[in-house]
Amino acid sequence: MGIYLDNAATSYPKPQQVAKSIYDFMIKNGSSSGRGSYQRAMQSDFFVYETRKLVGELFNFKDPKKVIFTSNVTESLNLALRGILKENDHVVTSSLEHNAVWRCLKTLEKEKNITITKVPSTKEGYTNPMDVAKSIKKDTKLIVFNHASNVLGTIQPIKEIGKIAKDNDVLFLVDVAQTAGAYNIDVKEDNIDLLAFTGHKSLLGPMGTGGLIINCDYDINPLKVGGTGGDSAYEYQPDYYPNKLETGTLNVSGIVGLREAIKFINKESIAKIHNKEKELTAYALYKLKEVKNIEIYGPQNSEDIVGVISFNIKNIRAEDAVHELDSKYNIMLRAGLHCAPNAHELIGTKEIGSMRIGIGYFNEKEDIDKLVQALNEIQG
Repeated sequence: MGIYLDNAATSYPKPQQVAKSIYDFMIKNGSSSGRGSYQRAMQSDFFVYETRKLVGELFNFKDPKKVIFTSNVTESLNLALRGILKENDHVVTSSLEHNAVWRCLKTLEKEKNITITKVPSTKEGYTNPMDVAKSIKKDTKLIVFNHASNVLGTIQPIKEIGKIAKDNDVLFLVDVAQTAGAYNIDVKEDNIDLLAFTGHKSLLGPMGTGGLIINCDYDINPLKVGGTGGDSAYEYQPDYYPNKLETGTLNVSGIVGLREAIKFINKESIAKIHNKEKELTAYALYKLKEVKNIEIYGPQNSEDIVGVISFNIKNIRAEDAVHELDSKYNIMLRAGLHCAPNAHELIGTKEIGSMRIGIGYFNEKEDIDKLVQALNEIQG
């Protein structure tokens, strides 16, 4: 199957039981959730409820009805940002945001005249929480940060930022796309009001799954309105969770796959997954130094990053190198801006992009060895 090192985009392979559970559901059940009282529909309801419960427990959250399912973290972030921010509100965010946050904020800046403060960080992606505190104004409604950069891998001090938000009565939204499933996250300990996640990265689930955990009492406006399966005679969107924010037929087959993925993670344990990925990241940082003409971006310490390493090789375009790695060596990396131009602006690569390794739980040290050898060979 080749060497897959693009887990920061989508994890691969998935645990066998994830694919099997989706297949079994499609063949043996195939019914909608919340749309019937017959046995198979009730079973679909149970699968969805159990997955809500499992997702919540993964982040130490105990209210399944406030685990809202979406199609991915981008929808989750749009749901939170558009559902909370009003005319002239002020938002504080990082210098490393993915376009899932940044484009939404810039659009709201145009549509609702919100103001945005982008907190500075070092070239390695470190953010000083005190800079966040200094950015808060009397009209600050929300602080939104990614937990770890998808370009530099840098882990942000969300617990400290969350405490600052709480002390100032400001909502705190965290994008855990790069950390959920591979890093211990506790919405209570980390002072998180809203947690946006996706199922297809380190949660090891299928694409088309994600969600928003609402650990606060703020009245979030729906992103969409329509059928919810209940209260159908009522002409407006229901005002209770999860129906208030979930409209249309859920991706039950995907949710079933996510359910099995979380069961797999629970069986393996977050600690075991995190320790293996951290060990592989440390090994990759060490071995990549053997590559001629390489420039590695971000922290050089595996304690400070998730399994994401971006780099370039002098005099070789990132896209050309990645193409050759794939066509000649069957090694899969990503090249470009990784949908995060702000992070590339920080490290001076906005015009050229970079190559990126995304390490996953099913990678091994041999994958890194073969990559290093190939990177030296393509330079001649």
